[in-house]
Amino acid sequence: MKTRLSVVAIALSTLVAGHALAADPAGAKTREQVRAELNEAIRSGDLIADGATGQRFNEIAPHLYAKPVAVAKSRAEVKAELAEAIRNGDLIADGATGQRFNEVAPAQYAAVRADAPVVAAAVVGKTREQVKAELAEAIRTGDMVADGESGAKYNQLYPNRYPQPVLAQGKTREDVRAELANSRNVKTN
Repeated sequence: MKTRLSVVAIALSTLVAGHALAADPAGAKTREQVRAELNEAIRSGDLIADGATGQRFNEIAPHLYAKPVAVAKSRAEVKAELAEAIRNGDLIADGATGQRFNEVAPAQYAAVRADAPVVAAAVVGKTREQVKAELAEAIRTGDMVADGESGAKYNQLYPNRYPQPVLAQGKTREDVRAELANSRNVKTN
């Protein structure tokens, strides 16, 4: 009987202590506060990645998580930085490799970047009208890639839909005879 009473007393004290901790007004948070904390933890990588070791995501791959910025920037400053990054090619071009646009096509951004060597011959610009004319010609002749896997062009897949290139005209019989006569006259002289 004594053990049964002590078990009930322990269970009752645990229940009362649990309710007392749960009802703590200093630790109470709204649903929005909890969501905001979760979003911040996800953004900063402050979640447990490996349950066995207890390592967090930002400890396993610190290069994927930015260091917290102390000073907030205005919308105009962020837009200016984005425009500069686009102009310099400092945006990620390939998510799998992490290469930036200026690494994938350095010649395209060499004239923009001040620290890059100037390669004047490699940077060839076209006007908008030239590009539009080239596109219209490619559409007209079917000289555009239709199948990304094989690289086949429309004029190869559907040759009857596009004008065929004009082949060089062969020589007539008279032209060949005239050339033969010319070559005989040259040899005899």
